[in-house]
Amino acid sequence: MTQELIDLKKSILEGRYADALAIVDELEGMSKKAILRQIKSFLRILLIHLIKNQVEKRLTNSWAASIRNSIREIKEVNLKDNQTSYYINSNEWEKIIEDQVIEDAIADASEEVMNGAYNQFQLAEMVDRNQIIQTALKFLALTYSYSAKELPAVVAENLTQLPGGEDWKAGRR
Repeated sequence: MTQELIDLKKSILEGRYADALAIVDELEGMSKKAILRQIKSFLRILLIHLIKNQVEKRLTNSWAASIRNSIREIKEVNLKDNQTSYYINSNEWEKIIEDQVIEDAIADASEEVMNGAYNQFQLAEMVDRNQIIQTALKFLALTYSYSAKELPAVVAENLTQLPGGEDWKAGRR
């Protein structure tokens, strides 16, 4: 990106505004790609913990924290600077999960579910993808409806509805 900024400055100083605008477009594209990559990374973490929860039928403090933090980060990163629009709209999540994230999340979760007892192929057979996706969509929808301040409490309440969530809330293991 440093070279692009140098080229941009040079283009402006030399009065080559068409070149400068092309560089600005390139920089915008690079920025959006980086933001989408960051969102997908948090989305993968969310899915990993939902997969662990589904298979192990329990919820730990660590998993709850990872789910909560992923949702909070997705909300923050997904909101554009204008504070009124998003990089990923609410109706786009399902396709992104299905096409780009769920398989990597299953592969990564295989290292953690039941302390790595299943490889990614075995885990893929066990996981109800549709249920994971619907649960993720429910959590992601919260990012459009609640403020950053309200979100942690709302996520926590929704966590109690996951398998083992009531035990987690009550402090039972």
